[in-house]
Amino acid sequence: MRVMLTRRALVLGMGATLAGCDRLARNESFREALFSAENFHKWAQRGLSDRQALAREFRPDQISPIFRANGTANPNTPAYKALWRKGFADWRLKVSGLVARPLALSLPQLRNLPHREQITRHDCVEGWSAIGKWRGVPLRTVLEGAQLSDRARYLVFRCADDMGGGNAYYESIDLIDAFHPQTILAFALNDQSLSVANGAPLRLRVERQLGYKHAKYLMEIQAVASLDGIGKGKGGFWEDHADYDWYAGI
Repeated sequence: MRVMLTRRALVLGMGATLAGCDRLARNESFREALFSAENFHKWAQRGLSDRQALAREFRPDQISPIFRANGTANPNTPAYKALWRKGFADWRLKVSGLVARPLALSLPQLRNLPHREQITRHDCVEGWSAIGKWRGVPLRTVLEGAQLSDRARYLVFRCADDMGGGNAYYESIDLIDAFHPQTILAFALNDQSLSVANGAPLRLRVERQLGYKHAKYLMEIQAVASLDGIGKGKGGFWEDHADYDWYAGI
């Protein structure tokens, strides 16, 4: 466990001098120090602990007064602005790929599904943490509705934020995290609908991993058998473009 504590201390300790994921991505020594223990974390979380072990949850009086935006603060693309202007009435979450029943879910449909509330701590690779109350639909519920194929091994999350040159943000997780009880598709933070800065209208919460895995501005969930054909094959935008580790367990 000493390595895990050291990694968290590193994340928090560097926060005062670093401004964002893109800046960190250019710092090779930071990447090496932060992610050198990837295999240890994955082994520790999945080998030593219960695969369904929960991230710590907090009391309402421990909620942070301000919850900063991580990553993109506003996609600000014409397509996103058009959705925002209509209150996301035309937005749909597509569920595609290796499923028997592809879905296109509206925000009201998601809000009407059984949901979960959890007060958890967000640990950002930028070097800060914040505690917030999230409300959303367990990802398991959506996957069961889509009838996930036995061939599916990963879920890829396609987002609305343009990372440059028309390349939208993307991330992925495996089915162990997808079916974890705290993995939700969140539509509310601190009893309010998600703000644009925090990922409106819908974002992923995968509570046992660092913030860049919590994809914001969700547009599509794609079930795949392999990550080989996703981006450059490492499973996420920062993984492909800045050598961030695919598994970012805390």
